[in-house]
Amino acid sequence: MLLAAGAAPAFAADDTFTRQVHQTLPLTATSNGVKNEKECADIPANQDGWHFVLPGNSTTFVKLTVTFEPGGQKVVTVFGPPSDKHAYVASEPGAKLTAASAELKGADVPWFNLSHTCPATTKPSPSTSTSPSTSPSTSVSPSSSTSASPSVSKTASPSVSASVSPSSGAPASPAPSASVAAVGGSTGGDLAKTGSDAPIGLLATMAGALIAAGTVLVVRRRKASAQG
Repeated sequence: MLLAAGAAPAFAADDTFTRQVHQTLPLTATSNGVKNEKECADIPANQDGWHFVLPGNSTTFVKLTVTFEPGGQKVVTVFGPPSDKHAYVASEPGAKLTAASAELKGADVPWFNLSHTCPATTKPSPSTSTSPSTSPSTSVSPSSSTSASPSVSKTASPSVSASVSPSSGAPASPAPSASVAAVGGSTGGDLAKTGSDAPIGLLATMAGALIAAGTVLVVRRRKASAQG
């Protein structure tokens, strides 16, 4: 029995290759000799746009690797429009392109080109910073003022007056006069008192002494008149 020898499977060889950008680097989007356009696909107006293209129609991009300063390295794997021979990259406004290489597929080409750039036309929006600040302030300043100024005034002014006016040839007519005046606070209709009851007794004694002295004086005058 004869067996037919099976043919060995054929594996497709890797047909990709790497090429560098044709222009001399570094470059900015506004460098001399770089063509500028208004639009680069869907790249926003606040970023620089870079449009790379392959010569001919038989080669396409597989991977594009670019390096910007600032911005660092970027890898692009989605291409077009209108076809995969076109590649678009965005960078910060004014960034320098320092390196660009591409992995290609199809017909061999010596390089790829920087077709044109789209310099940013608006400035990036400033970052928003939120810094809440809470500073409650409570102030309580109670003020209490109490003033009591009681005033008590008591005045006692006793006055005692006694007079004896004896006259010759006339009966003694003592005319004692005692006057006591007290001014002060009174409560419940009571008579005002100053100190104790001692001054009233003293006044009575003094009045009696004055009467006795007046009597003695009258008697002496009568005796003197009789002897004369």
